[in-house]
Amino acid sequence: MKKTSIGGQALIEGIMMKGPEKIATAVRKPDGEIVVRESEIDQKFKHKFFKLPIIRGSFVLIDSLVTGVKELMYSAEFYGEDYEEDALDKFLKKVFKDKADTAIVYVSVIIALLFSVGIFILGPTLLTNLIKGLTDNNLILNLIEGLIRVGLFVVYVYFIAKLNDIKRVFMYHGAEHKTIYCYENNEELTVENVRKYTTLHPRCGTSFMINVMIISILVFSFFGWPNPLMRLVIRLAMLPVIAGLSYELNRYVGRCDEENIFTKIITYPGFQIQKITTAEPDDSMIEVAIKAMERVIPQNGADDTW
Repeated sequence: MKKTSIGGQALIEGIMMKGPEKIATAVRKPDGEIVVRESEIDQKFKHKFFKLPIIRGSFVLIDSLVTGVKELMYSAEFYGEDYEEDALDKFLKKVFKDKADTAIVYVSVIIALLFSVGIFILGPTLLTNLIKGLTDNNLILNLIEGLIRVGLFVVYVYFIAKLNDIKRVFMYHGAEHKTIYCYENNEELTVENVRKYTTLHPRCGTSFMINVMIISILVFSFFGWPNPLMRLVIRLAMLPVIAGLSYELNRYVGRCDEENIFTKIITYPGFQIQKITTAEPDDSMIEVAIKAMERVIPQNGADDTW
């Protein structure tokens, strides 16, 4: 079985696939037609420094977030007749003019990062501080903080999965995983072949997020339990390290035999969350995933090995 570096993201009635050379976004329009947009990969971080182990994880994450928001906005254009610009969008368009779309993408990423850090990194450590009087054991305090972090993430994912629009996004997410599996098994990309594969994939971004939360428990434990301000500084300072370690773990697991007992243990938490963030797609969604996948498969000898 081939392990490909091709990955994707579910969008609004569409899927983005990213290969070694280009990105393809396929969206099914309201009239049923599938449109595909291709773009060359912008090598923002092509210097060797950005590809060093551990260090590369943070830059891959940033690049993925920027690309994901950009393609999400593109897919939303087909379903945004009733959309009204908010004050922030109007302000950015006024300030950046013809560069407004790019500014909106980066501002959206910054806001998403601030929200994620505030809720899932800083929030748990402040909540845990409320029960510090119950124990002085640093390991236990860090473990409790980690469990709160994971719990908040699971609750968040569970409730957004109840929204009708998000349910469809998660179905497209399942189509993305199934299509990648079909390609990795060297089968022709047809709806029938794709359908038989699982929606759970070890190199999924959901699994990456769970790895971040688990690894953060271990990393933060090395710093004890200082005062709240110092703790917040440490959490923020160590985020790039945690992201880097999580990325390397994802790469390692992605290359291993999925039947390996170590691989099964590492992928188990992520697979449990993927059972919420992915769902069985219908045939029309698989068709969209195949259209995107076909455009990014290397044709000129480029290597897409993971």
